Amino acid sequence: MYTWIWRHLPGTAWAKAAQAFVLFLAVVALLFFVIFPWAEPYLPFDQVQVG
Repeated sequence: MYTWIWRHLPGTAWAKAAQAFVLFLAVVALLFFVIFPWAEPYLPFDQVQVG
């Protein structure tokens, strides 16, 4: 998968590295601002008692 992304990014190695880093930051932001808040009500983090 990473090889596929690397081959399809345009530019030199430094430009590809910068673009890959920006893609990484975009995925992290998507997870933190969209996916994790959506999934939070479905996760049992509020139930901390062992019983």
